[in-house]
Amino acid sequence: MPRPRPNALAIVLVAFIACSPSERTAEAPAPVPTPAPATTKPTFINRVWKVSASTSVAPGQLYVFLSEGTLVIASPFGTPSLGKWTDEAGILTLVEEGISYRYEIVEMTSSSFRIRSRAPGELMEIQFVPAEGAPGPES
Repeated sequence: MPRPRPNALAIVLVAFIACSPSERTAEAPAPVPTPAPATTKPTFINRVWKVSASTSVAPGQLYVFLSEGTLVIASPFGTPSLGKWTDEAGILTLVEEGISYRYEIVEMTSSSFRIRSRAPGELMEIQFVPAEGAPGPES
């Protein structure tokens, strides 16, 4: 009687079983670390703020601190004006009509922004709230 020839499938099966588990399985990919959710700090930049109370500025004025350093001030009583602003270590310098005013940031939340000047003379403080209907950072 002729001897049976091994089946090709049987040869592959024997070779597969003979391999060690590490040779049979591909190396598992390294886990990709999931970044922690970003905690965004409230900002006054690129938002329209309305003066709600102040010792030196009329309530209702609008302030916009544009990201490139331009300050836009609009009042229901006058012509809008442009100025400059900088923020260095929590000291906010506003330049309006060529005059510099230095303020410290006293409070900064998504719904309130308050600055205060400790310059010689009287204390100047400005309390801002987001202007109604104005675009904010999440828009």
